[in-house]
Amino acid sequence: MTLLRENSTRAANPVISVGVEADDAGKLDDVVLKRRTPPHTYTQVKYAVGSATPVNEEYLTTPSPAGGPSILKKIARAWRTLSADNIGVDLALVTNRAPDPGDPLIAVRDARTQLLLPKAAEGGPRSQVGKARIRWAQNAGLSEEELHDLLSCLRFDLSRDLPHVQEQLQLLMAATGLRHDDQAINDGANWVAQQVRNGHRTITLDMVEAAVDTLKLKTGPARAVLSIATLKPDLMADEADHTIDWVDRFETSSEFTKRRPLAPSTWAQLQEDIEAAPTHLPGGTAISVTGSIRLAPAFLTGTAFRMVTGADLAVLQRGRLWTTHDRYDTDWHPTVAEHAIGQGEDLAVAVNMTVRADHLTQDVLDYLRDQHTPVSTLLVLTPPAGPKDGSIPDSQAANALAVGIRDTLRRATRTTPRIHLFLACPMGLALLLGHRWNRLRPTVVYEDVRSAQGYEAAFTVEA
Repeated sequence: MTLLRENSTRAANPVISVGVEADDAGKLDDVVLKRRTPPHTYTQVKYAVGSATPVNEEYLTTPSPAGGPSILKKIARAWRTLSADNIGVDLALVTNRAPDPGDPLIAVRDARTQLLLPKAAEGGPRSQVGKARIRWAQNAGLSEEELHDLLSCLRFDLSRDLPHVQEQLQLLMAATGLRHDDQAINDGANWVAQQVRNGHRTITLDMVEAAVDTLKLKTGPARAVLSIATLKPDLMADEADHTIDWVDRFETSSEFTKRRPLAPSTWAQLQEDIEAAPTHLPGGTAISVTGSIRLAPAFLTGTAFRMVTGADLAVLQRGRLWTTHDRYDTDWHPTVAEHAIGQGEDLAVAVNMTVRADHLTQDVLDYLRDQHTPVSTLLVLTPPAGPKDGSIPDSQAANALAVGIRDTLRRATRTTPRIHLFLACPMGLALLLGHRWNRLRPTVVYEDVRSAQGYEAAFTVEA
């Protein structure tokens, strides 16, 4: 899939072939990604039916059951061979085994880069980390300086269980414009397995493209990938053309309670990062948005790639691809309820697709009155059948509703200085709505932060 997507989107240095048990890769031969120019990626895969044994020093330095070299020593020997001509390499140990939190070196692994450095290089020879470095170097047959060089390019891709791999694959297939249901995943995996059984040690782009045609997997264009993560790390971050990682810059350690930036980080900084995203993506207008973000950042992402720019956005919504170019037969106009406030000339708008109407309405009214927000009226927009989970069945309905909401507000805001926008809807609708947010008024977008005040102004968007 990486081979196919990178060539379809014209990546700067794409994978040109995939090796399986490659002849020239030593003990890092399980999967080899050969790129147009180095570094190539050499991967050792260690899958265990029972993954109770964690990855730690004992696991890496114990000789094989037959008395052969340890996993670490095998990797070190392969590294020496592959980097002999000072050619950069990217090495990876991939396993469904989990990291051992009590191991001095494995415990300092960076979850994003999957590298043990830089923290594994900290501490003197008498520290726990330093003593572990010495033991690792002795087992690998390396000097400490050589071990540092090895660890600078050796990724520990751990806890890769089957559901994790399948979810990542589904996202990657969707971004590449392929069917991404369970049957499509199984068909693709079975094709790869058959190539291995047939003795094909090198899989080329032509072979993969022919398989896509034979299996009838193609559904749309391959897309550049924009990864935005504020709640939890994104499975697609390594495959993304541009990544915005704010997981550690949001409050709390739980993905379920992260709702706003952690000081000194601010909404304004996040807005700057999101609005700069178009300049970091390769040419073309088809973009897949991945990651975990709340509604205000999703809406802002849509505005950063507005319809007037010709962009075509896509996002997976509960396993189904929603795209901004999906056609629909008729606009779907929301039901509108009006509530007088009389505190100013601005207009407040609550887009409510999922929450019981009276609950959201009262929350927003309380917030506007408590904060003395200068609004004259609150408009609450709901789907014709009322707000509930599943009120928007598919991408066509989401686009029709986004247009209906926008057109309703165009009529309602002709003389309004500003819009104050509150969202309770699927993340995909927030993205699609932002994408079509033009010919309106400057808009303040609020996030539900579950604090005493309820909401917080996140972004201001020119519209």
